[in-house]
Amino acid sequence: VEERHRRLGSRIALLIAATAIVDICGAIAMYALESGSHGSQIHTFGQAVFFATVQVVTVSSSLANPVTPAGRVVDVVLEAWGVLAVAGLGGALATFFLTGDR
Repeated sequence: VEERHRRLGSRIALLIAATAIVDICGAIAMYALESGSHGSQIHTFGQAVFFATVQVVTVSSSLANPVTPAGRVVDVVLEAWGVLAVAGLGGALATFFLTGDR
């Protein structure tokens, strides 16, 4: 195991931990903002966790879009994090493979 392996492992671990934190914060925010709103499909904390996780992982959900303006902002933040996380993972992997060629 070389130093580049340790760096890759730490970068992936950091990305997973940060994504879990964003996911939990997003679920709490979605539950607080959407659970009592008319027309929302988020009524329980479990549904909020599902929505937030699916938005982060796939930038899509089978639930309807949030109905409150603040909920929509949280949704966009979750989607942006998902895109940035995938790009960060790609960058970490590219760096790992490129440093192996030196």
